[in-house]
Amino acid sequence: MKSKYFLPFFLLITIHCFSQNLESLKTQTQKLYEANYLMDFDAIVALSYPKMVNTIGKDSLIAKIDYHYENKEYRLRLQLETLPFQYGTIKKIADKSYCVITFRNPIRYFFETKLTTETAAEKKVWLQQINKTKDVTFEPNRNSFNVRKTSTYVAVMDESTNYEWKFFNFDYENQRIAFKTIFDETTLKLLGI
Repeated sequence: MKSKYFLPFFLLITIHCFSQNLESLKTQTQKLYEANYLMDFDAIVALSYPKMVNTIGKDSLIAKIDYHYENKEYRLRLQLETLPFQYGTIKKIADKSYCVITFRNPIRYFFETKLTTETAAEKKVWLQQINKTKDVTFEPNRNSFNVRKTSTYVAVMDESTNYEWKFFNFDYENQRIAFKTIFDETTLKLLGI
């Protein structure tokens, strides 16, 4: 008799926990994107996977993110305040939960030195390579490039994150490399990374 009530109760609890996980993931994803949009580097680090932060070093990570957004050559800005995110399936592998999140992310590179036709053509090829997109448009009046790319976040929840979602932002090469060194080959294959 008790088992008759146990299964529906168990299913209800499972569905409730999963929906809370997904809602928490959506909230944390939006916070990470907003931190990048506002260039709030401390918030980006706080939302990053702790083992990755320890591997790279907090100060080094902030310096790399700062350089990514602004340096002697260009200033990078995200163009939209909010975006629709595409959430993959939340996968439980060993004692960790993962989710791959992708989104179309228009960004703009403002170059500090006036670009000639030749240098603009070189920068366009370079931006296509580093952003893995062909959708790059030079705007001579603004001395800038509009880049429409797909960005990827990988969310991880485990004991080291106190069972809160923390992220790797694959727009940063050092975070892609850190992800591949922290997690084993099986995890990478199961996530399709």
